[in-house]
Amino acid sequence: MIRAVVLLALTLWPVIALSQEDAAPAAVLVADDVFIAADRELVARGNVEVFQDGVRLEAEEIRYDRVSGALVIQGPIRMQDGDSITVLASAAELEPDLRSGILTGARVVMNQQLQLSAAQMQRVNDRYSQLSRTAVTSCEVCDDGKPPLWQIRARRVIHDREERQLYFDQAQFRIRNVPVFYLPRLRLPDPTVERATGFLFPTYESTSDLGFGIKIPYFITLGDDRDLTVTPYLSSRTRTVELRYRQAFTNGDIIFNGAVSRDDLMEGKTRGYVFGQGNFALRNDFRLVFDVELTSDDDYLQDYGYSGKDRLDSQVAISRYRRDELIFGSLVNFNSLRDGEGGSTSPSIVGDLYYERRFFPAAIGGELRFSSNAHNHIRYSERDIDGRDVSRFNTQAEWLRGWTIPGGARAETTIGLAGDIFNITQDSTTNQNQTQFTPYTTVALRYPMTRVDSTGATQFLEPIAQLAWTGSSQLDIPNEESTLVDFDEGNLLALSRFPAPDRRERGTVGAYGVNWARFAPTGWQGNLTLGQVVRNQSDDSFTEASGLSGLSSDYLVAGQLKTENGWALTARTLFDDSFDFTKAEVRGSYDHRRGRVSGSYLWLVEDPSEDRLLDTSEVYLNGLFNVDKNWAANADWRYDLIENRASTASLGMTYFNECVEIGFSVQRRYTSSSSLEPTTRFGLSIGLRGFSALSGSNTYSRTCG
Repeated sequence: MIRAVVLLALTLWPVIALSQEDAAPAAVLVADDVFIAADRELVARGNVEVFQDGVRLEAEEIRYDRVSGALVIQGPIRMQDGDSITVLASAAELEPDLRSGILTGARVVMNQQLQLSAAQMQRVNDRYSQLSRTAVTSCEVCDDGKPPLWQIRARRVIHDREERQLYFDQAQFRIRNVPVFYLPRLRLPDPTVERATGFLFPTYESTSDLGFGIKIPYFITLGDDRDLTVTPYLSSRTRTVELRYRQAFTNGDIIFNGAVSRDDLMEGKTRGYVFGQGNFALRNDFRLVFDVELTSDDDYLQDYGYSGKDRLDSQVAISRYRRDELIFGSLVNFNSLRDGEGGSTSPSIVGDLYYERRFFPAAIGGELRFSSNAHNHIRYSERDIDGRDVSRFNTQAEWLRGWTIPGGARAETTIGLAGDIFNITQDSTTNQNQTQFTPYTTVALRYPMTRVDSTGATQFLEPIAQLAWTGSSQLDIPNEESTLVDFDEGNLLALSRFPAPDRRERGTVGAYGVNWARFAPTGWQGNLTLGQVVRNQSDDSFTEASGLSGLSSDYLVAGQLKTENGWALTARTLFDDSFDFTKAEVRGSYDHRRGRVSGSYLWLVEDPSEDRLLDTSEVYLNGLFNVDKNWAANADWRYDLIENRASTASLGMTYFNECVEIGFSVQRRYTSSSSLEPTTRFGLSIGLRGFSALSGSNTYSRTCG
């Protein structure tokens, strides 16, 4: 018989569905064969499909029992209830609206993640589903008789669709088929829930300082926009509670992490930390950001592995960035955790205000730029010199213009005037108030050239030269902000290479160099910069390690290479006429479809002016490798070539499939100080997939053999 939508079924089904006082939406029945039996029983047989109010049911045969008013369905049965629930069964007896009834040999698949297999399933009013003698797992279940990797066996499971919760009676958690623990009552969210109050899976940790411990996080929803996670951390040597609070607003968000501890490392003392940050969009394009970093003592963060920072900064900043205007203001509180770096004699509170505006006058061409910067930093110490406090105000106005001259060369000039005001207190060796006006000008020439070689690659070559003059002389003020100077390809043609305006390069300064680059159609690209700075008078503010001391700077060589198959290499170095290197840095990486490997090498010559009493030579390597579709490994290693020993090392392995994720890690810190000892940390985390929303688009389905 031709498969069709049978008009007789369309006529009778509404009568069946409307037999109750509350009318249900009419159903659509499709089958190979629909007929009325001798006892007036409606029978649909062969590839039967029923569509009823968002429910789609497929079966081999459906009979309408006039006595009970129920639908007797022969399987195999497949019922799709919305987008997230699929029910498979061997037989069923349902109400005409398909919302209530009993299914035997039922299997429920939720959100394509979680399977619930039961001897019998009872649906009640489309809200509750009660499953008897149930096995629950998110693992692939094969027909070879082998049990899944993990499962929860329960005498009864109730699924509340409205609350999106699963309630277990007499639950057993099993690995393979071995019972691991028993819970008389258990509640878990179904896979459609993104956030639900309850326990998260614990993690296990063992350290040489704190011993073996377990962390049991409890997640608390405080509404759609807030949540709190409370994590007790228990070990033989510590009692700790970790906290995380998050809240989203219409114009931003905040997150705070913290912990409170009582341990054997500092007996009788309560220890803790708080880290927090926020980001908000304000009116008129302004943005407010803040972060808070507080700790009870210098060693707490390292002891518990919360952070490797040795200087904490708490900051509030407001900014606005527009095409022709910049406004920025910040207030920062610093707290040093380093040995021998006293908090009272280091700048602790630092404030900055910065404003810049650009104009493009048609009458004279070019660009007019005005900027102002107010800065203040104070120390807690009240002692002379050690407690020096500095305030400064810097402003400048300049005109910038560029021309293309005959032959294709490019000329650029800058003419400006800067004003500086300093107020220095608690330093008897320096005049408190000092003021200065500084004129300056620069002229730069570039000659960009390009060509396409025989391979189709584009090559770029640009000789560059600049002559700069800055008037006035250096004020007799202490060097507070420009103690660390970096000479690189970014500031080769800068007017001043000091990082802050408390100092300026004076006199006549020249710079010259060349830029080269090559871009191949295959994706290969490389660039190289060579350069040097010369001046008519040396500046004692430049240290030996900066590469800028004396009348001639060290030679700068910097370059980058990228290949089409994922290799990248970046290098920069400074060396003098005798090829003695003051700085060298090499960074490399290799990106592959199965992972990434990167590393770096750093060399810095000793320089007491930069508080570096020994040469620094260090290698750092890290990588991530996907061994196969279920295993991933990551590692990092930092080695001090001067001390000839490792500084830190870590190794992690992760196993994941469609139903479980297991992570193991080991970390070792070899360095020590007067208060910190070398430590080793082991971590183990286990997560069961299926009781949370899908993460991203990644799936890890296992196929049966």
